[in-house]
Amino acid sequence: MKMRVQSILLVLIILAASSCGPFNKLEKSTNWEELYAGANKYYQEGEYNKAIILYDKVLPVIRGSEKAELADYNYANCHFKTKRYIEAAGYFSNFYRTYNRSPLAEEALFMNAYALYLDAPDANLDQQSSQEAVAAIQQFVTKFPASASYERAMEMLVDLQGRFEQKAYMESSMYYRLKDGLYPGDYYRACIINFQNFMKDYPDSEHNEELAYKLVEVSTGYAENSTFLKKEDRLNDALGFASSFYRRYPTSAYTGKVKEIEVKAKEELADHSINLKRYNEQLAEQKARALENQTIEKVEIK
Repeated sequence: MKMRVQSILLVLIILAASSCGPFNKLEKSTNWEELYAGANKYYQEGEYNKAIILYDKVLPVIRGSEKAELADYNYANCHFKTKRYIEAAGYFSNFYRTYNRSPLAEEALFMNAYALYLDAPDANLDQQSSQEAVAAIQQFVTKFPASASYERAMEMLVDLQGRFEQKAYMESSMYYRLKDGLYPGDYYRACIINFQNFMKDYPDSEHNEELAYKLVEVSTGYAENSTFLKKEDRLNDALGFASSFYRRYPTSAYTGKVKEIEVKAKEELADHSINLKRYNEQLAEQKARALENQTIEKVEIK
């Protein structure tokens, strides 16, 4: 029991001593010059959380003075160093707007973009913040095309574009899987639109050959599941996609599968043409009979 009491007293003594330490005394100070010097000291020593606390106290006081520029940059960088990337990006952006003639302006604009880039999510998540990072990077490379950080910024841009491409491909794959669900017609159409948009947005993607093949497949499936009067146009669309596939990928590993689908689509189109001819003949006969009946009725009325 005695040893336990001694341990508690020792902890209390340590806490009391730490509460009277240099930082705690400085934090309670009202001398802004002392606070400013302390903030810079902790920043240089890598004590970024302590530096933030002191900068928070001193920045409102020195705003507009010659000391504010460095303090504002250090404050933004403290947030970056502690991985508060969204806050850091905002502070770097504010720094650039406030001090756009500063020697630190170029670095601040790059750090704004870099912080947003580091906060950007993986490809399987929503990419809204990645779009913000792209906009920031594009702003930097436009403003400072001769910057030593230009190549690094372009590498970040390429990486983010790759995430957008992967995200779009994952969405295409999702629609492709859903076409086998309860409402295939809706997802067949979604696949067709999505695949075409993907190939337009990412013309150099390694996924385009696969999606071009799947476009033939799903467009044929869409035609097969269509109503009678829409089937002919949709089968012709599928055959058009097959022809486009052959032109773009003459040596593709998917060629055999595309030919199988094409043969099936042509057979179905031929059968449909026969049925459509019969349908039109029957429709013409019905119209003729209806017209004949109308004529007879008019004669009888007279």
